Amino acid sequence: MASIGIAGAGFSGAVIARELADAGHGVTVFDTRDHVAGNCHTERDAASDVMVHVYGPHIFHTQHEHVWEYINRFGEMRRYNHRVKATSGGHVYSLPVNLHTINQFFGTTMGPAEAEAFIAAKAERPGEIVSFEDQGLAFVGREIYEAFLAGYTRKQWGTEPTELPASILQRLPLRFNYEDSYFNHPYQAIPAAGYTPIVAAILDHPGIEVQLSTALQRSDSFDHVVWTGPIDAYFEFEHGRLGYRTLDFQRDVHGGDFQGCPVMNYCDPDVPYTRITEHKHFAPWESHERTVTYTEFSRAAEPDDIPYYPIRLVDEKAQLREYVELAVATRGVTFVGRLGTYRYLDMDVTIKEALDAAAVLSGGLAAGDSTPAFVVDPLA
Repeated sequence: MASIGIAGAGFSGAVIARELADAGHGVTVFDTRDHVAGNCHTERDAASDVMVHVYGPHIFHTQHEHVWEYINRFGEMRRYNHRVKATSGGHVYSLPVNLHTINQFFGTTMGPAEAEAFIAAKAERPGEIVSFEDQGLAFVGREIYEAFLAGYTRKQWGTEPTELPASILQRLPLRFNYEDSYFNHPYQAIPAAGYTPIVAAILDHPGIEVQLSTALQRSDSFDHVVWTGPIDAYFEFEHGRLGYRTLDFQRDVHGGDFQGCPVMNYCDPDVPYTRITEHKHFAPWESHERTVTYTEFSRAAEPDDIPYYPIRLVDEKAQLREYVELAVATRGVTFVGRLGTYRYLDMDVTIKEALDAAAVLSGGLAAGDSTPAFVVDPLA
């Protein structure tokens, strides 16, 4: 059996570690932080006893039944229906844009078919949809685009929507009914005890050693390495640093209920922050007299910052291609996860891809075949 070194104790690293350990391999997992679960790390706030999502909120949602079954093996998942509100122009609306949002914004009482025709008439369709702004104007028309999407996007990404790809907006739904659930997936939940115990349970295996506050070194001797950290960091930034957005959080404790919902987006460009999250609303089965809020500010990531969102504009994708070429030419290492493949991934996709990667690695190691640098094409 092989000795496996894994960089990162988030979901990607933990799931692959567990699957390979179950297959009989010896696995050592390294993480530079002093806790497991990566950016999904949760902990109780001492002042309020609220379960806080330390690096910002994470909502588990999936259409993949096997992913739902997998995470439920390791902890109690409680059903949770995520809803988001938005402040724009001095009014509060529901997101994603739905029939209530449209009627409230335009002061109308339209039904579904009427509203769909109304928005279609407002749509501005360029010859080719290339940018975020192209997609937004074709999606909802100029008024709603400017009220809910343009200003928020400038703050979140630090650039003009005309410079961003249309694909960023293609993930958001537009509904002509009063359904205001943020996600459409059949399985939506949050762990009753937080995410960190879930990841700790995944890693709880006699074949897995976890070393926290420790980095996996390229000089370490393993039969194979799984790298879930930044791909450019593995190659010591040979082609420069890939661009990320990071978040600064202003953490506050209040009495009672601060905003009455888990997430309030602030769409107006003159408001310096993007949103306020109130963490006790992510666990509606609990009751607390005090509450914890995070006010989020987005900015370009510096070398010592936590990378949150890969930018993936033209220059970054050219850099990524150079790193992919290096990775493919490097034997004995597989790159996975959000940072390893430089892609924005939802939690369920992270778990699904980790399960897929583990199956490929396990098969390759058992057969003595060479294991691939990537299981998913990061350039796709």
